[in-house]
Amino acid sequence: MADERESLFDFPCAFPLKIMGLANTALAQEVLAVVRRHAPDFDGATMVMRPSTGGKYVSLTCTINATSKAQLDTLYRELSGHPLVKIVL
Repeated sequence: MADERESLFDFPCAFPLKIMGLANTALAQEVLAVVRRHAPDFDGATMVMRPSTGGKYVSLTCTINATSKAQLDTLYRELSGHPLVKIVL
């Protein structure tokens, strides 16, 4: 029973991921590929991209339909380990 309540979220739920990295033409496509691997129903057209004030960085927000804590953990690990990604929130 404790495992079922391990998470603060009630799944499934809409879960926004904020990914930040260097402004690179490949960043959005790379992030999209990773997100779709773990959330196949994610619509890439809903990805929000914002450049930093200086233009060196970009933040991407992907709101997925999260189905489990394991899915989110795996997604965070893969995104955090990607060479183009600096931070995942």
